[in-house]
Amino acid sequence: MAISLSVVLLLAIILVVLIRGGSIKAGPAVVAVLFGFFLASTGMAPSINRFMNSIAETVNQISF
Repeated sequence: MAISLSVVLLLAIILVVLIRGGSIKAGPAVVAVLFGFFLASTGMAPSINRFMNSIAETVNQISF
């Protein structure tokens, strides 16, 4: 749960920076948010969640 909340917060910050920087306008940003919202309710959501968790675990195992 903490990982998914962190990813959502990171993506929200990136989206705000893109909107404020002029790289993306508000309309396409709303479409992207709605796409993510509706994608979360499809059958692909568990696969995407497993993929993101495996990436988080891989990054967590990296030691510097």
